[in-house]
Amino acid sequence: MIASVRGPVVDVALDHLVIDCGGVGYRVLVTPATVGAVRRGEEATLLTSMIVREDSMTLYGFTDSDARALFTLLQTVTGVGPRLAMAVLAVLEPTSLRRALAESDVKALTTVPGVGKRVAERLVVELRDKVDAPTAGQAGVAASPVAGSIRDQVAEALVGLGFTAAPADKAVTAVLADEPDADASTVLRKSLALMGKSR
Repeated sequence: MIASVRGPVVDVALDHLVIDCGGVGYRVLVTPATVGAVRRGEEATLLTSMIVREDSMTLYGFTDSDARALFTLLQTVTGVGPRLAMAVLAVLEPTSLRRALAESDVKALTTVPGVGKRVAERLVVELRDKVDAPTAGQAGVAASPVAGSIRDQVAEALVGLGFTAAPADKAVTAVLADEPDADASTVLRKSLALMGKSR
């Protein structure tokens, strides 16, 4: 598989670039932001994802590993192929996309052409625990579920069980401080144990 390409840009179009790598021109589909960041004749380096189908081999290019990781992650959702994943990244930059997923912002996701309410809800359900909720100076796809979104989910679940919000938040924060990589069910179980002791 081709993981990256580097060379002079020989052609720039609305949705793709052609990069000369050792005399071979590679056509790489990119987002408008990437098109805006390069100039014909200048050297460019793109991280790529190669999608092989029966009738085609297509390269999708990204200026950073974060965008490429999100492109791959989006395609794990049923009904989302590479074209739709690129459309999502064309409309929502990685930070905005992570925030929309982590905060279950279906409205933001439906601003993408081709993403209706049902697909947006599926994206949220399947990906919200797999991405970092962006914070100041932080970016990237999480290696484990995001503490921020887990904190919100567990605190909400505790309130639903009849606990008041402030003690619920305090318990969840304490559990996550000890075990920042714990999953939601573990955090809920340990938070309930903590709150049971304090009653």
